[in-house]
Amino acid sequence: MKTSFLFIWLSLFFWGAGDQLYSQNLVTVHSHNDYEQAVPFWNAYANGASSIEADIFLKDNMLYVSHDQKGISATRTLEDLYLKPLETALKMNYKKEHKLVLLIDIKTEAIATLDKLISVLKKYEAITKNKDIKIVISGNRPDAETYKKYPDFIWFDFQEIDKTISKENWEKVAMISVDFKKYSVWNGLGRLTHDDYNKVKSVITKAKANNKPFRFWGCPDTKTAWKAFLELRVDIINTDSPYNCVQYLQALPKRLVTASNSSKVYVPTYKTDQKETPVKNVILLIGDGNGLSQISSAVLTNNGALSVTQMKSIGFIKTQSADDFTTDSAAAGTALATGQKTNNRAIGTDSLRKPIPNILEVLQKRNFSTGIITTDEVTGATPAAFYAHTEERSNTEIIAQDLLKSKLNLFVGGGASTFKNIALAPKFKLLNTVQEMQAENNDAVGVFISQHRVPSVLEGRGEVLADAVKYSLEFLNKKNKPFFLMVEGAQIDSFGHVNNAAGIVAETIDFDTAITQALLFADKNEGTLVIVTADHETSGFAIPQGNVKQHKVEGDFITIDHTATMVPVFSYGPHSNDFQGVYENNEVFHKILSVLK
Repeated sequence: MKTSFLFIWLSLFFWGAGDQLYSQNLVTVHSHNDYEQAVPFWNAYANGASSIEADIFLKDNMLYVSHDQKGISATRTLEDLYLKPLETALKMNYKKEHKLVLLIDIKTEAIATLDKLISVLKKYEAITKNKDIKIVISGNRPDAETYKKYPDFIWFDFQEIDKTISKENWEKVAMISVDFKKYSVWNGLGRLTHDDYNKVKSVITKAKANNKPFRFWGCPDTKTAWKAFLELRVDIINTDSPYNCVQYLQALPKRLVTASNSSKVYVPTYKTDQKETPVKNVILLIGDGNGLSQISSAVLTNNGALSVTQMKSIGFIKTQSADDFTTDSAAAGTALATGQKTNNRAIGTDSLRKPIPNILEVLQKRNFSTGIITTDEVTGATPAAFYAHTEERSNTEIIAQDLLKSKLNLFVGGGASTFKNIALAPKFKLLNTVQEMQAENNDAVGVFISQHRVPSVLEGRGEVLADAVKYSLEFLNKKNKPFFLMVEGAQIDSFGHVNNAAGIVAETIDFDTAITQALLFADKNEGTLVIVTADHETSGFAIPQGNVKQHKVEGDFITIDHTATMVPVFSYGPHSNDFQGVYENNEVFHKILSVLK
């Protein structure tokens, strides 16, 4: 057994007398193998460890801390490494609100070593009389029927689950510990077999019936194992990676999520899909930050399917910007909109900061109607890339003025407050809701769906995005002209940046409801090409575990920033197969213009 472990007190632990349990939600950090650390106590305690284990050997009437006999050193005594530093911490009132278990694992003969330990501890009344500190004896221990004779500050780790002892001695038991390997050979990768799961669950149930905190020792030490033990209601989790374990368990409630919304899957007719017939209309849907794992999380929580996964033509795009390995939304949006790679933060300008035409401006000259929809503010980086020109995405006033100068027929998004000093009304007829577009014949309309940022699905946004797509398509189609509509599901990215799995799942499912509306329109209006892609992936999102039937996934993250991983392109309709393959993000622009010829 290693000398240093972290014990995560997940919910219930013992700080009172006898068997009384107190609620304790502390998660802590502990150094790995404290016998290898120069200052083992401080390394553990300063990182907030709630339980620290020390292996001790009795030699020449001294108590040494070591992993084995060969490692005994005159400078590494229990007093020097643990008791004196702990006494100092208590005098300093350092972390005085923290509970602490000092688990002493006796490696030499039990009674003689324990007697020596007690004599040493009696010199440290600040420790032994502190109600927030428990000294628990593990390893070699005296006979359990003798526990009651030991001082009040001595507790015991009970490791014989099938043995019973008298009530008086049982009250000296602080925890129940068993060897995991007696019940399973699982290494913490994959999953427990059905048989092993039942064995492990059975021993946990049996131990917990005694109303004592329970732990496994010699157990697997991985994220998968930590989560399995948490779900099995193991009270104390052993780990040699304390920092990682703490971070994982603290973040798990935010990452283990059940879908709060759903998307009714539409299976298209495929009547014009991949046909060499003319393309009249293009609907480009961009999921901001929407990588394969984001899509997969929505698929798996939506009964295993989405409307987007019904699309047969699939490709991948590389997202690097002109000046960086990892793009931002401005450069990626500009690449999609203009066909040119540019620098991060640039909107509609090239790497030399010169304005370049976007696809909407190109098509407007061909008598196309054009529109943009976003769940971001209208001046956000991705929508702005389709109408504005500035070398800096934060130049909101310039971007807002460019909206006024644009020849857009339609915009829907947030951020009305940005335009309080800009008279949009002469250019756009401003509507209160997207539904009002049904009766609108004006050439250009705009709908602000919020004064500032747009609320998320989790905040009750509802079906605004799907409705916006539906009514915008009807509005543009009434003009009896070809059109290009860009639709952004912006907040998949937002929740990736804050590592919120629930938000990612909700926004990705919501984005799929917009895709459904596009596919429905394409089937009713031949010559409509639907393209679904992303500007980049955000957060290095992964889904290690979940349950399809329960609409649940666990999300994990490697960053709060964008990543450089490729993102998918799904397409449906005539010439959709032209978008298959692997290519640079700026090629989307050229492929669209190519099929429109």
